[in-house]
Amino acid sequence: MSEVTVKALASEIETPVERLLKQLQDAGIQKSVDDNVSQDEKQTLLSHLKREHGDNGNIPTRLTLQRKKRSTLKVSGSGGKSKDVQVEVRKKRTYVKRSELEEQRVTQEATMREAEDKARREVAEVVRREIAEKAKREAKEKADRELVVLQIKDKADELKRRHGDQAKRRAEEDSQRLLAVARNMAKLNEERWNQQDLVTIVMEKSDHHTTTSMHARAAEDEADRRQEAVPRRRKNKNTQQENVSNRNHGGNKIRGKGRLTKPASMQHGFQKPAQKIIRDVEIGETITVSELANKMSVKTTEVIKAMMKMGEIVTINRILDQEMAVLVAEEMGHNVILHKENNLEESVLANRNANAVREPRAPVVTIMGHVDHGKTSLLDYIRKAHVASGEAGGITQHIGAYHVETDNGMITFLDTPGHAAFTSMRARGAKATDVVVLVVAADDGVMPQTIEAIQHAKAAEVPLIVAVNKIDKETANPDQVKNELAQHNVIPEEWGGENIFVHVSAKLGTNIESLLEAILLQSEVIELEAIRIGMAHGVVIESRLDKGRGPVATVLVQEGTLKRGDIVLCGQEYGRVRAMRDENGKDIEFAGPSIPVEILGLSGVPLAGDEATVVQDERKAREVALYRQGKFRDVKLARQQKAKLENMFANLTEGEVSDLNIVLKADVQGSVEAISDSLVKLSTNEVQVKIIGSGVGAITETDAVLAAASNAILVGFNVRAEASARKMIDAESLDLRYYSVIYALIDEVKKAMSGLLAPEFKQIIMGLAKVRDVFKSPKIGSIAGCIVTEGTIMRNNPIRVLRDNIVIYEGELESLRRFKDDVNEISKGYECGIGVKNYNDVRIDDQIEVFELIEIKRTID
Repeated sequence: MSEVTVKALASEIETPVERLLKQLQDAGIQKSVDDNVSQDEKQTLLSHLKREHGDNGNIPTRLTLQRKKRSTLKVSGSGGKSKDVQVEVRKKRTYVKRSELEEQRVTQEATMREAEDKARREVAEVVRREIAEKAKREAKEKADRELVVLQIKDKADELKRRHGDQAKRRAEEDSQRLLAVARNMAKLNEERWNQQDLVTIVMEKSDHHTTTSMHARAAEDEADRRQEAVPRRRKNKNTQQENVSNRNHGGNKIRGKGRLTKPASMQHGFQKPAQKIIRDVEIGETITVSELANKMSVKTTEVIKAMMKMGEIVTINRILDQEMAVLVAEEMGHNVILHKENNLEESVLANRNANAVREPRAPVVTIMGHVDHGKTSLLDYIRKAHVASGEAGGITQHIGAYHVETDNGMITFLDTPGHAAFTSMRARGAKATDVVVLVVAADDGVMPQTIEAIQHAKAAEVPLIVAVNKIDKETANPDQVKNELAQHNVIPEEWGGENIFVHVSAKLGTNIESLLEAILLQSEVIELEAIRIGMAHGVVIESRLDKGRGPVATVLVQEGTLKRGDIVLCGQEYGRVRAMRDENGKDIEFAGPSIPVEILGLSGVPLAGDEATVVQDERKAREVALYRQGKFRDVKLARQQKAKLENMFANLTEGEVSDLNIVLKADVQGSVEAISDSLVKLSTNEVQVKIIGSGVGAITETDAVLAAASNAILVGFNVRAEASARKMIDAESLDLRYYSVIYALIDEVKKAMSGLLAPEFKQIIMGLAKVRDVFKSPKIGSIAGCIVTEGTIMRNNPIRVLRDNIVIYEGELESLRRFKDDVNEISKGYECGIGVKNYNDVRIDDQIEVFELIEIKRTID
């Protein structure tokens, strides 16, 4: 651009000449209106303006605009004249680039985060100090209590010894006195028979006459004769006088009208002991009220009175358990000796692996946590399997035991369900484990079942490792998880605690190896050892009844080696191990410590949590099992009688209580216990839930009869009713409900109790087909050749595959054909081909059940 004057430049950039001159002067250029401005001077002016607006050569971050506005106002003056006034309004506005504001905000946020981290560390330090101080206080209080208990015990021993010496001395004095009386009685009896004197026999010489004076003795004899001559009716009116006279004469024998009264020496009477006798009472596991009274040498009414004072209403034939009997005996002041009646059991279980050598063993790890936090998925990644896809509703409802081989050694995992209903199952898992891995989702944080898992782990006194899962999600916040767990005394190592935290992702496999290393490191610290060569001992993790194989128990071997052919005593059941299988279904010959196995051959289904012990003699094992069954029945009967009487007393005092009776059948024992515990906890003051019958396996006719007699609801969890049971249910119009997910079962019972009239979804079985043969199709897979035995098979309805009346799959039909034609429905009595979608394990004699969900609106009658 060629040189121009200042005036022309101002006109070109549309700015006042005065302002342009001022800007040139600020840039160090002295010009007048008519002076020329060169190209270099223009560049100097432009650089000055950029610096003034906050730019160093880049895009300006600050822009200032100034505006002037002139106007003329007419203002009235004195004398009615008006004059013009020039008004100039100046405005100035500065614009700041947004990036600068963003930088300021980021800086402020960073400062705030640093302050929060500092405050969080301070809080953790305060919590740690408080925990340490609390532990010190508790230890001191415990020591003080133990000291007081020892002092009281010493004082009690001293008093007992002192009273024992006094009682011994009094017993010797009583024996000497009784011996003297017996000698006098023998001497008097001898005199009586020698002299044939039928007038009087006295126990002691001092009882015949109260004085040695002959005249006084004659007066006493005359008074006796006058008393003897009193008529009978007057004698009855003066009974008190006769008693006084008899006492004065020492109870002498009196002759009256040809009838002889019984001598005092031949009269029987009970003399109450001067001091209460303290006895040693042996009490077994059960005892009746009358037997307890006999052992304490007291009347049965005294025992009943003592128990009424304790708040128990009993009868003479009431069976008491050992705990209640001990309380009654101690309340009445007697010494209690606990007696174990089954010496055979002790002899069978004695002398086991006395000189065996202990060796290191693999750790048993329990996976705990809230439902849907990724426990089974984490285990799946470790095992390279997909267990979660086989669970109903995508949740774990049974305890699974698996052992895996890692690069550093073997680890056994127990996968416990995370739902609150399986609290008892989770407690068993904590007792049988060495290390607990607590899985917490990074996006959910601490939930109710997470807190329960922490409590079970601390109650079992096992180390706790926290696996913060789902860190691959965008909403993951591991720091929040640490803060929430710190409130429950689970503090990370980096905060000064003793719990290892590992951030993992079960979906991507992030840090899984670090978690395994932490488990093995923790197991090395606690030094796990077990006897490898010897008779096996373990615990039942799960049990069920298989119609084809019989009772099946999942046992975790804890010590020794379990071999096929061993005789196992398992709770109330026994038997010889006919077969053993690992978690993958493969037959094995033996299993060492920390190995979970399935065993066959027991006499019945044991309870989950029972101890499994190998014994040498099958006959003795049978006797011990029968003894345990009998004792279990006695203890159960004692508790039932107690509950009935307590409920009767409560009903009389608090009013009538409604009962909701339930007969429960499930596919495994663990589910039975979990559902029973959850339903009983729903009881209120107005309605009580009672499980009157429960068991493992299909619903039988016996269950239906029990439900009809008790007006109960039949509940099946992953099981179905047999044909005879269905006929009974239809004839009696019983309420039968099927469930496959525990949430629906508990929620429906809760709604029924609370009276919520929400719509009810009822399952109606539309048809039932039996599999006669299985064909393979290259396109679809397995095709089941079936015959319809009940109802109608509908193509568009959901189905279930039943094996031995137990649900093994739930899904939908992929194809329904009659010969070569696709059809929509098949009636009863016709044959058809059925293809089940995403399921190829259909077998002969399986049943395919077609059902329909119908919504029923409930109303108040």
